Amino acid sequence: WTAMGGSTLYIETKVKTTPSRNSTDKGSATNGNIELTGNLGDVMKESAQIAYTFARSFVNSLTDDDNDILTSAVIHLHVPEGATPKDGPSAGVTIVTALISLATDTSVSGNLAMTGEVSLTGKILPVGGIKEKVIAAKRAGVNTIILPSENQKDYSDLPDFIRQDVEVHFCNHYSDLFTLVFPSLTS
Repeated sequence: WTAMGGSTLYIETKVKTTPSRNSTDKGSATNGNIELTGNLGDVMKESAQIAYTFARSFVNSLTDDDNDILTSAVIHLHVPEGATPKDGPSAGVTIVTALISLATDTSVSGNLAMTGEVSLTGKILPVGGIKEKVIAAKRAGVNTIILPSENQKDYSDLPDFIRQDVEVHFCNHYSDLFTLVFPSLTS
């Protein structure tokens, strides 16, 4: 968010390269990597690295199968509108979600917005600008929003007309958010 109000950020992910199963090339894509584009500031780059580390671990814990896309491929993560500088940790949960969506080949609803810093252990940390972020989501036509549990008071302090027509979920840990966003993977 900015002093002029909030705006929505979209996160895109794509597998850039995958290693050959017979590859012996050390240090290439066999260890996995993430490339970041979109005019990201230092804090957002760090947040993306944390999200990537957590997502790798989380995907590995989901199933017993060999889903190694995040640990073996080069992933390109892009935040569109590259001419606009972006910074801050608030997109952490969104980046984790984009990476898990890519790794599991599972779409996320387009009618969903989320914000929250994520820790290496998956804890969802509070962020600033809740009012601006909720307004931006509503302006984008979103009516389901996921916020950090520690921002519940910030949300409840908003005027009724801002909270109207929006379904909000509060999460403490990414595993809580995961069940909301990926119901088909939790059954």
